[in-house]
Amino acid sequence: MSPEIKKTEDEWKRELTPEQYRILREAGTEAPFTGKLLQNKADGTYACAACGAPLFAAKTKFDSGSGWPSFFEPLSKDAVELRSDDSHGMIRTEVRCARCDSHLGHLFDDGPQPTGQRYCMNSVSLGFEPKK
Repeated sequence: MSPEIKKTEDEWKRELTPEQYRILREAGTEAPFTGKLLQNKADGTYACAACGAPLFAAKTKFDSGSGWPSFFEPLSKDAVELRSDDSHGMIRTEVRCARCDSHLGHLFDDGPQPTGQRYCMNSVSLGFEPKK
């Protein structure tokens, strides 16, 4: 993993679109079934939209029916940071980029094997690099 990225919120506001800022820096959520990467089936790597850190391999993406891109595991355990999230009247596990601390989505224990996990990510939080 590349060195940690630390920026001021003003720097993030200048670099991100308003929607990216709301989701990545303020832990917002995009509407289900609206994300540009939801239906992406290409081979490649999904990365953090804020800093470009590689996060998920396309081969781990699956159709969860939830309305958000879902993966059964990250590229590596140190690519993401997991935190307890008790917002919205429920207890969930928030997934953040380990490199720049941006909000990506949430982790649930209802995914497919081999992990049984579902990393439910916002499309806005992700970039995609097709395999060459």
